Amino acid sequence: MDAFALARPSRRSILAGTAALIAMPSVLRAQTRELVVGGAAGHKPWVEQIVVPAFEKKYNCKVIFEGTRSLVNLEKMQKNKDRQYMSVVQMDDPVMILAVKEGLLDPLTPAKAPNMADLLPGSTHMDGMWANYLQPWLGIAYNKTAVKAPPVSWAELFDATYKGRVIIPSLQNTEGLPILFAAGLLTGASLDAAQKDTDIGFKKLATLKANLLTIYTQQPQAYNLLEQGEAHLIGPAMSSYCLERKAAGAPIDLAAPKEGVFAMPSGIAVIKGAPQPELAFAYVNELLGAELQGKLAGPTFSLATNKAVPKPEGLGADVKIFQIDWANVAAQRNDWIKRWDRDMAI
Repeated sequence: MDAFALARPSRRSILAGTAALIAMPSVLRAQTRELVVGGAAGHKPWVEQIVVPAFEKKYNCKVIFEGTRSLVNLEKMQKNKDRQYMSVVQMDDPVMILAVKEGLLDPLTPAKAPNMADLLPGSTHMDGMWANYLQPWLGIAYNKTAVKAPPVSWAELFDATYKGRVIIPSLQNTEGLPILFAAGLLTGASLDAAQKDTDIGFKKLATLKANLLTIYTQQPQAYNLLEQGEAHLIGPAMSSYCLERKAAGAPIDLAAPKEGVFAMPSGIAVIKGAPQPELAFAYVNELLGAELQGKLAGPTFSLATNKAVPKPEGLGADVKIFQIDWANVAAQRNDWIKRWDRDMAI
């Protein structure tokens, strides 16, 4: 047999090679239709049960949700700035601000995310760098056995009836910040004034110390005390945590004070340099739409940001919802925490 005959491919090898070439594009398509989303670990159940199946079916793709803390997601974006592997990020607004400053986000536009046009005022930030898709709300959590009538005002946290029975979050916690603003509101200041001139809030908070059982940085321990009746009130308290515990059978509930409740930030954005930009904007658009928000607001005990979705059960139509100036928070928070540590030590 000559050398040419030895080198000549067989019919079987040609068919095998052809089959491999035919199969290769499908493999590539599968790789290019994979969307990686970074979000909060606590969001993983409802994202994977509600959002992912609907999105994968509609867009014929695979969604991978990496659940962790917002600051960890920020670190991932920083480390992979030149070659991102995530396309979408779901983070708290204060961390979104840091991402904007480092040039890590790709702006949202109505052309790329049409549902932006249907959002409530204050839901889109920094010229569309990110938007809020859901907003847990902050009220006053209470033990239903110890507190017979639901609290009606932020002032009840300061009532001598609750001496040694109140828990508040630390200013190190995102949900802790509004206690400073609520205290300012009780002095007669507007929300805008209370956020800018926090001196009035700190002076009012000093009168709360006699009522404090503890100041928490970890929610589970605080809610154990509330559920056992050691604490009677927690404020501000996050709807997404408190009402989930209530639904699980805990003897607690959440009240909306007459002055108003505070909206917490759940932001969503497209990462600059995203490997799947079209899918990324589509994912954001779906989460900003009324259909998906209507399915999520109940299970997450949150406010929807799409105007077509009604307020959740427990919040009347006339309840005022305060939007926090997170850019101001980012600029002032370190100074506030230093004063907090000095003035609120117990």
